Amino acid sequence: MKKLVMTFILVGLTVTLSGCQMIDNFTSNFRQQTYGLPMTVQTYDASAQKIDDIHGKSLSITRDTKFDQTNSDGETTKKSSVLDLTLGGQQITHVGSSLIAYQDGLTNVLDKYPKREKITNSDASVPFMNRFVNRYQNAFSGASKVILIRSQLGQPLATFAGNAVSYQSTKVPSSTALLIDGKRLFVYRCDYTIYTMNSLAGSDS
Repeated sequence: MKKLVMTFILVGLTVTLSGCQMIDNFTSNFRQQTYGLPMTVQTYDASAQKIDDIHGKSLSITRDTKFDQTNSDGETTKKSSVLDLTLGGQQITHVGSSLIAYQDGLTNVLDKYPKREKITNSDASVPFMNRFVNRYQNAFSGASKVILIRSQLGQPLATFAGNAVSYQSTKVPSSTALLIDGKRLFVYRCDYTIYTMNSLAGSDS
């Protein structure tokens, strides 16, 4: 009987937490499209070298529908991959290279510790993410999940961490919207992996 009660409690907690994330996602999306969010935008080349770094107090990201392909009936056959960003009242158009945009309150840990030669070695038995987390453990204290974002050639370009992480599709092809502890992260034309902290075992060598 006790096991049955505990099962119901766990299921209830899961539903409640999932619901909270859904509400947080809805609220974040509404705020971004209505008022904009204070965010940092960074773009990278295929080798994960940063091209630019822009911050604004009011950022909104949508798909530029002028580039949608349509058929003779006016129906959209292919959605545009062109981004239409409004940053502090100024318009930015972007397409092609990898882009991330993250809300104030999130930290790109890989950007904070950019000296990659200190965390890269020839020991293939210890993956990059393990070496990085172990080297900069303090940066991840209290986090239960870590998000490693890679360029289109598979080079690490950004790392974020949080206790509550969820993700969803967007109206922009090749993009994902993530919510990390209530803060928005937008990823465009990047690979990414979400790890639980206890899966990142192993020692730095």
